[in-house]
Amino acid sequence: MAHSRYRPDRGLSARMGFTLFLLGGLFVVLGAVLVNYFGVLGLIFIAGFLAVQWFFSDRIALFAMGGREVTPEEAPQLHAIVDRLCALADMPKPKVAVADSDVPNAFATGRSPQRAVVCATTGIMRRLDERELEGVLSHELSHVAHRDVTVMTLASFVGVLAGFLTRTALYSGMFGGRRNNDSGGAPVVLIITLVSIVVYALSFLLTRVLSRYRELAADRAGAFLTGQPSALASALTKISGEMGRIPTKDLRRVEPFNAFFFTLAVAPGFSISSLFSTHPPLEKRLEQLARISTQLNRPSA
Repeated sequence: MAHSRYRPDRGLSARMGFTLFLLGGLFVVLGAVLVNYFGVLGLIFIAGFLAVQWFFSDRIALFAMGGREVTPEEAPQLHAIVDRLCALADMPKPKVAVADSDVPNAFATGRSPQRAVVCATTGIMRRLDERELEGVLSHELSHVAHRDVTVMTLASFVGVLAGFLTRTALYSGMFGGRRNNDSGGAPVVLIITLVSIVVYALSFLLTRVLSRYRELAADRAGAFLTGQPSALASALTKISGEMGRIPTKDLRRVEPFNAFFFTLAVAPGFSISSLFSTHPPLEKRLEQLARISTQLNRPSA
């Protein structure tokens, strides 16, 4: 964990380490298949894909969400809250960004605390008061302090690579995939497709399980840092209620980013996001915050 006054979370650290270990195994399997069929080109492809994910993940996320970095003059309230929280947590101040979206949400991205970006949408800034927004940003900054933004960037790499290879292999198969040199060997396209599908499915499930725990951990750390779990609970309740008023097309557009959002942005009806949620149920998050509130208000012996 990065040096800060956010409470250390051994449970989160253990889960992140175990998830990365399992995803590393999946990465080795997928990499071995690529190297077996494509040799050095396979290694170059993997290295290039990882470099893009590692060095440009923050820019990609901001671009996809329509976010832009803002100065203290452009967003004084947002910068003031981040300044206050970073001083309280004794951590480096990340870049501050705003996304022009009516979907009320926030997210943190970046491969390290020094390269982190905290972004709030115009929708969440308009709907929350200062205490509630501070609770949300404290939650997001805890992701940075615990380095789980870094871990999720690495964890998502395996799934993104497997998904890309699956689509590429299926597309190339439509035009006659290359076959193994051994007579009677299985088509290369078929092998890569099957391995990629399995790796993608397993990495998808592993990152979902980790994501649900890390959201609870961020709620917990953020509430203890500010000492105001009720403000965070109020923000959660208010945002969840407001999601029902957002046009379905806007929610569908941002659903792919749910793993990084403060709370789920899901359109009504069936979707992959609702079936394999990246976040714990709202009731569970509120129950945890209620317990923390009781704990903080309990007189010391």
